Amino acid sequence: MVRKFKLINEKGQEFSLMNIHEACLLTDPSGLGYEYDTGYQQLGNTFVQTVRNITQGKIEGTANFLSYTNYKKFVDFIEDSNSLKFSYKVPLDGVLKEFLKDVEIQSLGKSEIQLNGIISESIVFNCLTLWYEENTTVYTIVPQTNEIRWNFRWDSRFTDYDLRRLSYINKGHVEAPILIEIDGHVVNPEIQLYVEGELYQTVKITADIAQYEKLLYGTKENDFYINKQNTDGTLTSLFDLDHINFENDNVIRIPKNRSCELRLTADNEVLNAKVTILPQYKAV
Repeated sequence: MVRKFKLINEKGQEFSLMNIHEACLLTDPSGLGYEYDTGYQQLGNTFVQTVRNITQGKIEGTANFLSYTNYKKFVDFIEDSNSLKFSYKVPLDGVLKEFLKDVEIQSLGKSEIQLNGIISESIVFNCLTLWYEENTTVYTIVPQTNEIRWNFRWDSRFTDYDLRRLSYINKGHVEAPILIEIDGHVVNPEIQLYVEGELYQTVKITADIAQYEKLLYGTKENDFYINKQNTDGTLTSLFDLDHINFENDNVIRIPKNRSCELRLTADNEVLNAKVTILPQYKAV
């Protein structure tokens, strides 16, 4: 097994960084680890740390193309995308595990120098996030049989059908943001976080989400939202006094290395929902 690289845009379109014949081959990648910016104050013969912040990463390497057509395809893909994820598949314990970083292109060279007919140019991506996984679980209750179908895509455990409880231990390096979609019809949905069996956080949303509408909730840094997705696909923000209590901490993130449960409730039944947990890593 070998590690694999590709780019993914906001539409889910992919551009391989492993295929020199049809796309691009990335070689000599660097910047996949991490670095701290540190500062110290001297007290006698002792140095006390005063600053320790993780620095913004850069992924650098050489982009190799067999033709100018593929070079242009690559540039067009980047410029036609509003956002990019750098996908890094790593062989861990005999399986390829995918980690992602949100990135922006900083530079792609164009020197016109070719070796053996291959166009090889330096490339630099600025990293906007830590590495993270997209661990998604979808559940659906089928009204005719009153059963639940679980699509297990990560290590989780559902402990009770009626309460819609999801147990999870965040093994990342920082708190893990979450993304939740709840399909209507649902009245006054509530998201609860339990830590070590105790109620830790509650987000109560006073809203009637009609059939074919969705409640959307996300807690990524710099991208926190509580929205209603209307039937025409437009979004209505629910982040105001009419819908939430501003005295609450409405940003739920999963603490690391603790036994946690997410619970979804409402005045009526929560029939269809999707939960995505994004454990984050400084290096993988």
